[in-house]
Amino acid sequence: MLRSGARLISSRRLTTAATRLGLGRSSGSDGARALTSAGVRLDLSGVYPPIATPFTEREDVDYDKLEHNLRKYAEIPFKGLVVQGSNGEYPYLTEEERVEVVKRVRRSMPADKLLIAGSGCESTRATLELTAKMAAAGADAVLVVTPCFYKGKMDSHALVQHFTKVADGSEVPLILYSVPANTGLELPLDAVVRLSQHPNIVGLKDSGGDITTMGLIVHKTKDQDFQVLAGSAGFLMAAYCVGAVGGVCALANILGKPLCDLARLCTSGRWEQARELQQRLIEPNAAVTRKLGVPALKQAMDWFGFHGGVCRSPLRPLDQEQTQQLRRDFASNGWL
Repeated sequence: MLRSGARLISSRRLTTAATRLGLGRSSGSDGARALTSAGVRLDLSGVYPPIATPFTEREDVDYDKLEHNLRKYAEIPFKGLVVQGSNGEYPYLTEEERVEVVKRVRRSMPADKLLIAGSGCESTRATLELTAKMAAAGADAVLVVTPCFYKGKMDSHALVQHFTKVADGSEVPLILYSVPANTGLELPLDAVVRLSQHPNIVGLKDSGGDITTMGLIVHKTKDQDFQVLAGSAGFLMAAYCVGAVGGVCALANILGKPLCDLARLCTSGRWEQARELQQRLIEPNAAVTRKLGVPALKQAMDWFGFHGGVCRSPLRPLDQEQTQQLRRDFASNGWL
């Protein structure tokens, strides 16, 4: 049974969350209760880069290079950062590394930016445990990917049960994450609609790219305080057209300012300018996602003054032909 009620941020985290939402700090327990009764909403609208994890040549997490990237991202008008998403190579990190990266990012981030941490694991128990650790590390919300190893058994009933248990036990709001290109499993529409009724499930990152389905999700959850984020820059404008509130876009690691510009054009109704900018982002986005993946993302980051560097094995660097193709995809659209 899904719980009913307003979507409220846990009272133990209200002071921090209020700062990031621009509501000021409450003083004492009376202030926290007043803030709770006012119904503080975690507004997800805006653009987020799912940040890459830099490694040394020995494939250790390179925290110095991470700090460099964070300083540069602080100069871009992102709504926040997504840490330990697919582009952060989270399946290749230990649990200790995943939590430590979140801690380091939280310490370096401006106080008014949201930190969304990936906490999805294959079992419900492991996801609950990692979610608690991510909340303790400073995450404002968690991004929970669909479990997929036993994908043949992951029907709507199993997925609703999984996400409900995690949301029930989480101190911070939960964002559903559907990324069928990686999991081979799309979060079913009926499951999303049911889960949208949970007071601690605030939205969905949809990386599937089916705009019809995305529009239907927005339509069928319109009576809930539920927000949809596009999971790719390639369809960000289209997502805004059907009611999405923003995007978590790999390309934002490289072209963050143009993507924030695109979001601003969409929300202000300047569709002709938005269309022209969106078209220039399609090929670079495809290159660093479905065509060439994380190795291409990290190569392009190096070209644009960020630290991308090596991937953790078994991911391999691009070969010469792939690198040339990647450069053409950026250069032919005026970015290099």
